[in-house]
Amino acid sequence: MTVFIEILAVVAIATVVIVLVSGLINMAQGGPPNRSNQLMQARVMFQFIAIVLVLLAVFLFRK
Repeated sequence: MTVFIEILAVVAIATVVIVLVSGLINMAQGGPPNRSNQLMQARVMFQFIAIVLVLLAVFLFRK
């Protein structure tokens, strides 16, 4: 169970990095501001999920 949560946490963190880089590239290339806004909103959501999964993994490892 904890290994599954660890894998999910790593995937969530990787997703945050991918969305962040995509948003930065979009802004640097002068892409539509609406797309940058959507990507940054997605990043915040994925960050929340990643934090919850990491905290859950830490909580389960302590027991």
